[in-house]
Formats: sequence, structure tokens, C-alpha cells
Amino acid sequence: MRVIGFNLKKLAVERKKEIKGKLEIKSNLSIDSIEKEKIDIAGEVLKFDFAYEIKYEPNFADILFKGTVLVIPDDSKKILKDWKKKKIQEETRMPIFNFIMSKCNIKALQLEEEFNFPPHIPMPRLSKQQSQSGGPANYAG
Repeated sequence: MRVIGFNLKKLAVERKKEIKGKLEIKSNLSIDSIEKEKIDIAGEVLKFDFAYEIKYEPNFADILFKGTVLVIPDDSKKILKDWKKKKIQEETRMPIFNFIMSKCNIKALQLEEEFNFPPHIPMPRLSKQQSQSGGPANYAG
């Protein structure tokens, strides 16, 4: 399976109230529809419509992404048959979800910076580690 396209259709950021006190950040990624589509450059592809939401609880703020991913599938008939039961096999779901999250998480971090929200994923930090030989300290991420 190859991903050949990614488009955002909707991007919404809303601060409902000031973020203070206990904060819980939840995210949810869902596939809203899967449809067969023909495009000139690739022939038959599958179009996955998705929604990815990041919620700052309790009811502080939301970030919402809606979009599509175009995929050249290994077996479109099986994927569409499973989708009729609202199921997606793990070998299909995982690469698509990882692709969507890699695209949306980068944009979400930019938006969080602009709107002064805490990052929804932990950022790497450097920490000082003592050298066992007594020499200069090494830094590890």
C-alpha cells in the first residue's frame, strides 16, 4: 500500500477558556469514510476521509483536523468489504494512522505554539549525565 496524497479540508482551533489547573490532553483519530476513486495519474485509488481531534480537558480547548488520504491499496476489494462492517484491518489501519498523525502532529505543534497551548505530545529534553570516568558530562536526549 502506498500513500499518494494528503489534503486537509478543515482545520479548527478553539480556546474555550484559559488553561489552568488540572489539564488532561486527549486525542482521537477516526476514519469517517473509505471510497474508491479514479485519478488520471494513478488509476484506481482509495480515498480515506479522516478526523483527528486533540481535546484539552476539562473543556479548555480543541484542535480539529479533517481531511483525506489517497492510497494505492494492495487489495481494495477486501478493504471496502471490511469497511461495509465499519472495520479496517490492522495492516491497513496502522500505516494510514501513522501517516495522518505524522502530518497532523507537526501542524498541531505549530498551532499550539501560536495559541499558547501546551504541546499535546512530550517534547524531548536534554539532561545532564555524569561521566563514569570523572571527565566532562555527556548530554543525552
